[in-house]
Amino acid sequence: MHPEEFKHVKAATGRLTHLCLTDSEIHMGVGFDEHEAVQALIADPGNFPVLLYPGPEARDLSRGEFPAEELGGRRLVVILLDATWRLARRMWKFSPSLQRLPRIMFSGATPSRYVIKRQPEPGCLSTLEATHETLLALERAGLDRYERPDELLGLFARMQAVQVRFAEEAARLGRRRHALRAKPAAPAAPAGPVRPTRRRIFPAPPAE
Repeated sequence: MHPEEFKHVKAATGRLTHLCLTDSEIHMGVGFDEHEAVQALIADPGNFPVLLYPGPEARDLSRGEFPAEELGGRRLVVILLDATWRLARRMWKFSPSLQRLPRIMFSGATPSRYVIKRQPEPGCLSTLEATHETLLALERAGLDRYERPDELLGLFARMQAVQVRFAEEAARLGRRRHALRAKPAAPAAPAGPVRPTRRRIFPAPPAE
C-alpha cells in the first residue's frame, strides 16, 4: 500500500479488502526491495509469488494462461499494488524485485461499481474490485477457492451508501448554515405618510 493511500484516502478499499480476507497482509511503502516482510514472502521456497499488474507480459487468468499444475504444490501469493495508477507506477518503478515476478491479469471484468469516485479510464477498478475479479478468475482456473464472492461487493456497496449519506447530510447542513447566516430582510415601511429624515435647510412654508 502506498503511504498516500494509507494516510490520506478516507475510503481506501485496500484496507476494507484486507479486513475481509483472513489470509492477507498489508505492507506500506513505495519501494519494496528493502522491505523485510515482502522479501520474505518472495524468497520463501514454499511460495509461488506473482504480481497483479496488467500488460503485454502478464498472463491472463481469464484465458487459462496460468495452469494450476505450474504451482507444483507451492502456495500462490498474489501481490497487489494498492494506490492510484500514477502512484502504482512509481511503486513498480522503485521495486525491481517486484518487476522480476511473474505477472498476472484478468480480462472481461464488470465495469467499476465505484459511484463515489471517478476512475481515470474505462477498465480501471478499485483495489477491492480488482481483488474480487482476481479471486473469481483464480477459482475458474482451479488455482484458489472463492466461497463467498458476494461478500466483498456487498461491503463495497454498503461503504459507498454510507459515504453518499454523509455527503448528502453535510450538504443539507451546509445549506441550513448558509440560510442562518443570510442577511436579514429589511424591516417593513411604517404605515401612513413618511416623514423626511433629512433636516430642512429652509423652514417649511406656513400653512394657510
